[in-house]
Formats: sequence, structure tokens, C-alpha cells
Amino acid sequence: MDAQIIARWQFGITTVYHFLFVPLTISLSMLVAVLQTIWYKTGNDNFLRLTKFFGKLFLINIAAGVVTGIVQEFQFGMNWSEYSRFVGDVFGAPLALEALLAFFLESTFIGLWIFGWDRLPKKLHLLTIYLTAIGTMLSAVFILAANSWMQNPVGAVFRNGRAELTDFGALLTNPVFLVTFPHQLSASYMVGGGLVAGLSGWHLARLHKARKEAPEGQDLHYTGTSVKAEHVERDITTWRWAAKFGAWVLLVASLFVCLSGDFQGKVMTQVQPMKMAAAEAHYETSDSPDFSVVTIGSIDGTEEVWSLKIPKLLSFLAHGNFDSQVQGVNDLVEQYEKDGFIRDDGTQTELQKQYAEVLKTVPVEARPNVMVAYWTFRIMMGLGFAGMGIAAWILWVLRKGRNPMPGRLWMTAMVALPLLPVFANSFGWIFTEMGRQPWIVAGVMPTWTAVSPSVSAGEALATMLLFTLIYGALAVVEVGLILKWNRAGLPEVEPVEIVEDEDAPLSFAY
Repeated sequence: MDAQIIARWQFGITTVYHFLFVPLTISLSMLVAVLQTIWYKTGNDNFLRLTKFFGKLFLINIAAGVVTGIVQEFQFGMNWSEYSRFVGDVFGAPLALEALLAFFLESTFIGLWIFGWDRLPKKLHLLTIYLTAIGTMLSAVFILAANSWMQNPVGAVFRNGRAELTDFGALLTNPVFLVTFPHQLSASYMVGGGLVAGLSGWHLARLHKARKEAPEGQDLHYTGTSVKAEHVERDITTWRWAAKFGAWVLLVASLFVCLSGDFQGKVMTQVQPMKMAAAEAHYETSDSPDFSVVTIGSIDGTEEVWSLKIPKLLSFLAHGNFDSQVQGVNDLVEQYEKDGFIRDDGTQTELQKQYAEVLKTVPVEARPNVMVAYWTFRIMMGLGFAGMGIAAWILWVLRKGRNPMPGRLWMTAMVALPLLPVFANSFGWIFTEMGRQPWIVAGVMPTWTAVSPSVSAGEALATMLLFTLIYGALAVVEVGLILKWNRAGLPEVEPVEIVEDEDAPLSFAY
């Protein structure tokens, strides 16, 4: 067993699991704020009920996200001490700001939002959920700035045997960060929109069927939820509005994902030409190359066996025109062996340039895992487009006041819709991180040099199994709570009145 491989598996498992909660936290906090704003402006309690329903799901999700996220930073010191030593001066700055600014902003104002329904004026209470949502986005800013530096290490120099930060502003103006942040933010709103649309469409179909089958004036019962006869139309109207709202959020976010993804691809080609080549199974450098719809490559990842392609499209995706040259995997491997890591335009960052002499003494297998990069990229796109298709179908079915029936196709789509963008996000990050290999810091630090020298393979395996079991148990609890709250349907609400007695105990609104 290799301690480095096990450590990578452990970090991959815990990171992918943690990231299941991150996009939903980012998007659902703001969507709940929007729902509460509509209630505040209109006084319509249907929107208060939606706020409470999706607000509870947001709280369940953020709790699981915080618990699983703490483990990530511990692993830097546990399994990746050499990485922490080498990049701590750079990587520590955005992580510290994430904790000091973003996390404290989230934790402070989410507490005020939970306990302040009957203590704070409505406008001030509404502000607390917006500040919570801003905190989640700030957290994404600093985390993505740190990760973008690993993809394109700017604003640092090699000094005293490690990377030292010389320009913090360069981290926030890194071209990789400037395209990654809007891309990830948009992708997160696909997740939030998918959850709102999927759950609402599921309830709408069930309730509509129960109304059609029950005698007029009778209370309805479906999936363990009871709805009084006089509230049936109210609930159908509410779920119908929410389903359309979620579908529109998903579709609009998808548009921004596609646009930002196009810019991201061009930046990726510039700073990590090998990642673009691997993503397209593009083995040989060529002018006006074709985009691969499906490619079957050799086992060793050195040549194409069979492919289906769109003429010249890869040239446009990489450089914005149909007549440019795109470097291939094999040529980039030869280039590294001869001249070291070089970006697409022949340049290097200051840190890459200064560290080049050290790398001449460090063995590096420059060829990435083409199969993983290629297929994760396509699975990401396929799941995203599937979610877009379902969202468009929801809007089509609900046109002109129509309501769906809970057929097998509809219910399967409603269950799948919250999951498709989540897994698209996950596969996107697997591509981002695996496509950077063999580098943990692109062009500077090979992954195999970053692992803790004192951690044995057995120790790494034991902790990997332990974390996997714990996270599995958390998954059961998380899914159980979400299903339980979803089955309960829209909560009944009372008029919100401010408690004047300062000594009265705080009430938990959920």
C-alpha cells in the first residue's frame, strides 16, 4: 500500500462528500431570503410557509456541511504536512479570512435568524438571512481563491525553501479565480433551483391526484401529510408557484454556467494546457482540432482508438476562434520532459520560474489520467443538461394553469432533479482536481511530494475507513431528516408578533 495514494483517496472521499452540501448552502440561503422578502412585501403567508419549509432544509444542510468541512482543514496537517509547510504562507491567508470573516458572519446571523422571528423587527430579521447568504458567498470567494492559486500560482515567490506570498491582491485577480467564482456560484444556484423545483413538483402532483380522487369537501391525506379541505387550493397554488420559481432559477443559472464555463475553458487552456488536452482526449497537437463527443482511447492514455467529433469546435472552445492550434497530451509530455512546465503561451508564473531548477531533480510523471479527466468532464455536462431539460419540462407541463399527475416518469424526474445538479457539481470538481494531476500546485509541487512523511499507509488507511464510516452514518441522518421534513409538507404558520418581554425565553422557530 502507498500512503500517498490512500491519503489522496481519503481527501477525495471527504472532500466530495463535504461538497455535496456546499452548493446547496450557497444557493438555498439566498433563495430562502428571496422567499422571505416576498412574504415581507406582500404579507402573503404562503410565502412564509415556503420560507419555513425550505429554511428548515437549509438548516439541516448547513449543519451537515459545517461538521464535514471541519475535517478538511485538519487533513492538511495530518496527511499533507509537506504541502502545508510549502504553501502555508500563501494558502493560510484566504483560509484565515474565510474563518474570520465568512464563517463568523454566517454563524452569527444564522443564529439571529433562527431565534429572532419574534424578537427582531421584520425588516431587521430579514436582513439577518441576507447577511447569512452573503457570508456563504464570501466563504466561497476565499476557498475558491485558494484553490485557484493551486491551479495558477500567482503572487508568490520561492524563498526560504517554500512559497511565500508577495501580493495578496494577485490571489483575488487570478484569471482562474475570476472565471471560477461566477461559474461555481451559478452551478450552486442550479442545485438550489433543482431542489425547490423537484420537491415542489413532487408535492404538487401528489396533492393534485389526491384532490381529484377525494370527495369534494373532504380533507386530503397523501404521503403522511394531511391537508384540510379549505386549504387544498391554497397549497396547490403555493407548490405550483414554487415549482415554477425553482425551474426558472435552474434554467437562468444554467445559462450563466454555460457562459462562464466557456470563459473558464479558455483560461484553463492558457494556464493548464494539459488539462484541456486531457479533457478532450486530444493526444496530438493540431490546427483547428475537432471537439470530441465520444472518444475511446488506449489503456495507457497515449492514443485515440475511435471517436465521434464535431469539426473545429475544440479550437473555438480553447481559443475563441476556429483556426487556432491546440496542444496534445503527447506533445505536452515531451515538452515537459525537455523544458519543464510551461503555460500555453510559453510563459510561467514567477513561482513556477523560480522553482523550475528544483523540479529538474524531482521525478514527475507528466501524463495525467486522461480517462478520468475525459469522462468526468462529460458526465458533468450530461447531468447538467439533463437537469436543464427537466426544468424546461416542468415549465411546459405547468403552462396555462395545468397541474401534473404523479406518473412514473414525472415522479422519477422530480426525485432526480435535486440530485442531477449536485452530482454535476461533484464531477466538475473531480475533473478540476484530477485534471491538475500530477500537480498539487500546478507546475510547482508534484502531489507525491506533498504527503506527510511520518504517516504510514496503515495509519492513512485506518483514518480513511473511519471517516468513510462516520460520513456514511451522517449521510443516513441527513437523508432521513430531509425526507421526514419533506413528507410533512408545508407547515402551518401563526402571525409573527414581536415579544416585548426581554426576559422571555428564546423560541426555536423550527
